[in-house]
Amino acid sequence: MADVSSCVLSIAGFDPSGGAGILADIKTFEANQVSGMGALSALTFQNDILFEGLKWIEADEILQQISVLQKRFKFSVIKIGLIRDLEVLKVVVKALKQAQPGCQIIWDPIVKASAGFQFHSQFEREQLFSALENCFLITPNTDEVQFLTGIDNPKDAAQLLAKYVPVLLKGGHSKEEPGVDYLFMQNKIEKIFPTGKEVFAKHGSGCVLSAAIASNLAKGKDLVTACLNAKTYVEQFLSSNETLLGTHDVHPASIHIAR
Repeated sequence: MADVSSCVLSIAGFDPSGGAGILADIKTFEANQVSGMGALSALTFQNDILFEGLKWIEADEILQQISVLQKRFKFSVIKIGLIRDLEVLKVVVKALKQAQPGCQIIWDPIVKASAGFQFHSQFEREQLFSALENCFLITPNTDEVQFLTGIDNPKDAAQLLAKYVPVLLKGGHSKEEPGVDYLFMQNKIEKIFPTGKEVFAKHGSGCVLSAAIASNLAKGKDLVTACLNAKTYVEQFLSSNETLLGTHDVHPASIHIAR
């Protein structure tokens, strides 16, 4: 097995436009100077503004993709995006932890496509909490954290989930504090402010943020610094142009610690 500490795995859906999912993750990994690899969890039929359907990849097929990679590579950080349901998430996470007990797993709980397609109708709470205990971080936006918990106040919802796993509550959908992220840990809350740079809405911005965090963790950054660096990177991505599809460039924050 090749022990490559800066090798990161994405388990995510395939978006043909390249704006979200596994292609966006790989672009982000490479721009942040880590080696990115991937395993498909779904095949989607979409572009940046239209979603026409998807085909789920079965849990055993996801694991088969990963198994071949693990014969040569060790993944210190693994990011999971779009996943069919909590049962598949549980099976995949359990297998990852058995193969590499020390790996850090980030789950970006995608509930709805930016074009409006709803992936999930509900999650059973106890099954959710059980799955979260094996994760290192989850990165929901305000809508997603409300969906996961059934709690209307996003911060209260994040506090509940933080009993099981650190939660980065993304502020892109926040009406009160747009662009302000909150990192909830068991005994600490870190507020992460936007830089004030002019940004434009992008397809897949949540995927890019979580992939940038994974990249920084793979390079040995602590969780708070990884989130700060990722915030800087995603704002660069959001400001790259005025279209829904951003471009990825190497940024100083992908090389140096932000603080």
